[in-house]
Amino acid sequence: MPLGAPRLTMERIPALFASIYEKACRLVVRRYYRRVAEEIVSDFREGSMLDLGTGPGYLPVEIAKRAPFVTVVGIDLSRPFIRMARKRALQAGLADRVRFEAGNAANLRFEDETFDRVISTGMLHMLRNPGKVISECRRVLKPGGEAWIYDPARVSSQIDRARWKDSFTLPERWIYPFLSLYSRLNPPRVYTREQLVAMIEAASFRDYAMEEDAGEWRIRLKK
Repeated sequence: MPLGAPRLTMERIPALFASIYEKACRLVVRRYYRRVAEEIVSDFREGSMLDLGTGPGYLPVEIAKRAPFVTVVGIDLSRPFIRMARKRALQAGLADRVRFEAGNAANLRFEDETFDRVISTGMLHMLRNPGKVISECRRVLKPGGEAWIYDPARVSSQIDRARWKDSFTLPERWIYPFLSLYSRLNPPRVYTREQLVAMIEAASFRDYAMEEDAGEWRIRLKK
């Protein structure tokens, strides 16, 4: 199969697993999402931002808490996650600056040159056509804007699995074995530097930087 070509995989977390996944994310807010939010706002204090594959919305909320002049739109294919994320933004008093909607990162509804920054954590390796998503990042970025991609995000490695399972309701305990099966049937891709560079350059990004830290790629793309 050519690099970046569509493949048979499930890009969205099935609704059946949404509550279990959200609880895992909740356990790593301090360890992962807050750290990433600090890193992002250290370089970006004002403007519009798009979060691809936002999940239950923890990262946009953490960013908005730290940067009062940033507005964030988060998109995800999972409607249950979007409902969770909207509730989270409302509870945090940030619904005026943080908006969530269902959407496909490979076919964004936004006009060209809409956002100052695009971010993504832990999504690229699960995509059918990652090259198309990188191209969409470039299209919706304003001139001089940047896309920051973390992949595969180090979220799962920081979950206290005992605490996670203890938080399950009885129905979630029955569902968990199916989540394990889903994970085995949908293994993530592992990209080499050469493969990532090929996709980045095919999307017409010429100014970019990449580094790998404990298995997580941190990619910076500038339009």
